[in-house]
Amino acid sequence: MDATQVLVTVIGLGLMAFVAWFFFGAPHRVGVAAPAVGGVQQVDIQVKGGYSPDVIEVQRGQPVQLRFYRDETTSCSEELLMPDFNVRRDLPAHQTTTVDLLPQQAGRFEFTCGMHMLRGSLVVK
Repeated sequence: MDATQVLVTVIGLGLMAFVAWFFFGAPHRVGVAAPAVGGVQQVDIQVKGGYSPDVIEVQRGQPVQLRFYRDETTSCSEELLMPDFNVRRDLPAHQTTTVDLLPQQAGRFEFTCGMHMLRGSLVVK
């Protein structure tokens, strides 16, 4: 191998490691729902290259209001899927979309974008 092939191989391996870290090893941002008027647990979630926070903790048996603000125009984030709650919503760019839930079971429930690249979890305690 000459120097160019070594350099290309090293850069390629570095990029593969970064992609693996970004999708599987990046630290999670945890948000805990704050009770609001009427006992509704509210969480504001920013959608920009991912969900922030991407792990949301709520209490079982209490109403939850998730407010997704989509701060981008990329096509990947234009749809929200929460299959365990039968939720499928369009997320218009630069607008807030509210999702109301009443989680009855404890557990970890995944949500994704329409392409399943952006991921988050609703943790019901």
